[in-house]
Amino acid sequence: MAYSVPGALASPGLALLLSLTAHCSRPRTEGVLQGGLDVGRVDPWARANTVLLQDFWCQPADQLPREQISALLRSLASQHIRLQAWQVSCLANLASRLGLQDDFALHPPDLLLFYNLSQVKEANCQAFTRRAAQGDTELLANLPDQRVALQHTALACLGGPHLHLTASELGLLGVLICDMDASSIVTADPHVLQNLLRCSRLTASQQAALNTLLASGRTQLGTPDSWNLEGLQALGLLATYISPHLWEQVQEAVGLDFFRSMVAACRVRHLSQYDARRFVTSFLEARASSVSSRPKRSTGRSCIRGNITAATLQDDLFLLRYDCTQLEFCLGSHVLRANLDPLLQHPLPAECQRVVKAKLTQIYPHGVPEDQLHLITSLVYLYSLAEIGQWNITSGDTVVALLASDVALENQTEAVLQRFLDHNGMVTGALLVAIGGSRLCWMSPRQIHTIQPSEFRLAGAPDLSSCPQSRKNVLFAKAREAFSNTSTTAAYYHLMRPYLGGAPVEELQHLAQANISMDIDTFTNLNPHVLKSLSISNVTTLLGQNVGDLQKARSHPTVSSWLRSLNTSALGELGLDTNLASPTPAQTTRRLPSTTRPASNLAAFPSQPGNINAAPTSGSPPAHLAYLLLSVALPASLLWLLVFGYLQAQWGITMQHQDPGHCGQR
Repeated sequence: MAYSVPGALASPGLALLLSLTAHCSRPRTEGVLQGGLDVGRVDPWARANTVLLQDFWCQPADQLPREQISALLRSLASQHIRLQAWQVSCLANLASRLGLQDDFALHPPDLLLFYNLSQVKEANCQAFTRRAAQGDTELLANLPDQRVALQHTALACLGGPHLHLTASELGLLGVLICDMDASSIVTADPHVLQNLLRCSRLTASQQAALNTLLASGRTQLGTPDSWNLEGLQALGLLATYISPHLWEQVQEAVGLDFFRSMVAACRVRHLSQYDARRFVTSFLEARASSVSSRPKRSTGRSCIRGNITAATLQDDLFLLRYDCTQLEFCLGSHVLRANLDPLLQHPLPAECQRVVKAKLTQIYPHGVPEDQLHLITSLVYLYSLAEIGQWNITSGDTVVALLASDVALENQTEAVLQRFLDHNGMVTGALLVAIGGSRLCWMSPRQIHTIQPSEFRLAGAPDLSSCPQSRKNVLFAKAREAFSNTSTTAAYYHLMRPYLGGAPVEELQHLAQANISMDIDTFTNLNPHVLKSLSISNVTTLLGQNVGDLQKARSHPTVSSWLRSLNTSALGELGLDTNLASPTPAQTTRRLPSTTRPASNLAAFPSQPGNINAAPTSGSPPAHLAYLLLSVALPASLLWLLVFGYLQAQWGITMQHQDPGHCGQR
C-alpha cells in the first residue's frame, strides 16, 4: 500500500521511510510534513532518535555522493553517535577515498583513530592528534599496529618522546596516555590525572605509577597526610586504585568520610560493585594493618560488635564495624533471610561474600529459591555447577539477573540456562540481547540448537570474538539456517557478519566473489586455519576497499598467522615488509620535525550521591516520530542508506515474509 504525503520530496528512499512511518503509526503521519521538506534544516535532528545512524553500515554508502557522506560524518559528530569498530573502520576508509580526511575537525573523534596516519599533513598534526585523543581507543582492540602508530604520531607531533610531559602536552595527548608506559606517568605534570581518568582500566604498572605520583605530593592533593574529602572525590575512579600503604597515611576522619561516600554511591548503583570492592579491599587492608600494630585482646570465636540488625545494614560504615569474622558470628539467619538485598548492596570483600554464601547454604540446603536468586547476582560466581543444578529457574528475568552482569563465570552460563530450559523456558532473541551475545559462546551445542532460527533475527549483532572456535562453528551453522533465505548477498553478509568466525573456506570464497568488502574487525575474527586456505587473491577480494587495513592489524594473531604462511613475494604484493615480529608504526606514520572513553568529570563523587551520573530528564521521541524528523534533517538518498540498513538488520529476510500488521516487530 502506498501513502501520499502532500509536498513530500519524491524519492524511493524517502517514500519507503514515509510508508514505514505511516504503516506503523498512521494517525501521527498525516499533515506532519505539510509544505514540503527543507533538506538544509538541522534543528529537528537534535530531537531525533539515533537508532538509524547506529545501524549504519558501509556497503550501501559506496553509492552515495561525496557531499552526502560528508553530511553523514558531520551528523555523527554533532549527535555524538557511537558506532562499533566494524562500522568505524570501513567508514574511515570510505572517507579517505573521498578525500574527506582533511575535514577531520568536523568528524567524530573515533573516526580519526582509524584514519591513514601517513595522510595527516604536518601542519595539522597537533590538531588532528588533539581531536583523535578524545576518541575511544578500545575500538582499536583488533588493530594493534594502528594503536601503536597513533602513539608514535602523537609523540612525533611533540618533537619526539619526552621525559617530562607538560600540562599542555598532556592536553594534546588525551586518552593516548593510557597506552604509554608507567614511567611517563611518574614524571609527567600532575595534570596527567585528568588523562588517566579517561582510561578504561589501569595496568598493574600504571597503578603503581599512580600511587608513586600521589605519594610524591606533587598533585593538588598534596601529601597523603594532608588529603581532604574534596580532593579524594576529585580523583573519581582513580581513588579506587590507591594502595593500602597510602591509606594508612590519610587522616582517619578524612578516610572515614570518603569510605562512607564511596559505599553510599555503590549502594545506589552510581559506582559499580567491581570498582567499589577494589577500593574497599584496599582500605580495609590498611585498617587491618593499623589495628594489628596495636595491642590485641583475646576475643575467641564470638560476636563482640553486637548482633547485626536491619538498622545496622543501613550504616555506610558497616564494613568498617564488622570485619568478615564478625560478620560470620554476628549475622543471624533470620536477619540474613529478611535483609539479603541491603546486605549485598555493600561492596563485600571476597572473604565476606564467602561467609554470606555459606550462611545461605545453611538456610537453603536444597538450593536458593528463585525469588532470592535475583538478589545474589554479586555472589553467583561462588556457586558450583552442582549447586546451580539445585536451582529452580522458571523466568527469563531470573536468567537475565544471573547472567547479564560480568559476575557469573563463563562456564556457569550453560548450567543456568539449562535450569531454565528444564522448566520449559525458551532462549529468545530478546533474552540473548539482555544477557549479552557473548553468552552464546558458553552455551552447549545442544542448547544452541534449541534456539529457533527466527530468534537469531532478533538477537542483534552479538560479539562472539571470545568464543572457542568449536562454538563459532556451531553458531555459524545455526545462523546460516536462520538467514539462508535472505534476499541479497549484501543483506545476508550484514546479518551473518557476527557469525563468520565459524565460516568454512567455501563461504568466504563465495563472499569474496560477491564483493562485500569485509571490514578488518570481522576479518580478524575469522578462523585462522580457514584463513590459511585462502589465497592472496581471495583475501584481497574479500577485504576489497578495506585491504589496506591489513597494515593496521598485521600484529593481530589471526592476521600475523596468515601473513607468516605467505612467502616474501606475496608480502610484497600486499605492500607489507617481511618483518612480522612486532607492531611497526613506522609503516603507517612518519617522523615529524619539532615545531577509549569520553572525558570524565574529575568531581566524579560529589557529596550528594544522587547527582552522580544522573539520568537525563528528557527523552527521545517515539521511533516513528524520529523517522519523520530524520526525513526533514537529511537528504533523501542518505535516508535510503540508513533505512535500508535498519530494515535489513531488523527484518533480515525479504519483506514478503513479514506479517503486515506488526511493523516489522516480532
